[in-house]
Amino acid sequence: MPCPDDGPAVWKLVAECPPLEVNSAYCNLLQCTHFADTCVLAEDGGGVIGWVSAYRPPSVPNQVFVWQVAVDIRARGRGLGGRMLDSLLARPALRDVTTLAATITEENRASWCLFTSLARRHGARMERRPMFDRATHFVNSHASEHLVTIGPLVAGTQNP
Repeated sequence: MPCPDDGPAVWKLVAECPPLEVNSAYCNLLQCTHFADTCVLAEDGGGVIGWVSAYRPPSVPNQVFVWQVAVDIRARGRGLGGRMLDSLLARPALRDVTTLAATITEENRASWCLFTSLARRHGARMERRPMFDRATHFVNSHASEHLVTIGPLVAGTQNP
């Protein structure tokens, strides 16, 4: 779990992982404090190499929404993103979570592979639908985002 001192390193990692959008440093500090129970930080001897930011939407208490997954270039291709998501789902604070959700742009192949693999590992269905439209919601400044929902996740199978 992250702590406030991790905020600057998280901000730097996200900035080095396009196409992820860089949030404010303050946002990352809040994620590392207020949302530490639903965020994952991966480190090696060289510092922070992975980050998952997530939260539980108040209107869907049995869901965890994954906001960003960032993996440093030197750690890619080793399954770190999937391991971070599995460790998140295995936390006692999330034992009642039955679905995982995220939004993904059509062209983000790495995210599609990551979440498809997670659904397969957990024996869950993955559904997708449009959520935020390029023209309507982003004034043509960002690609459309598709909502991906994975579930049902069964207690005790979150860490295959």
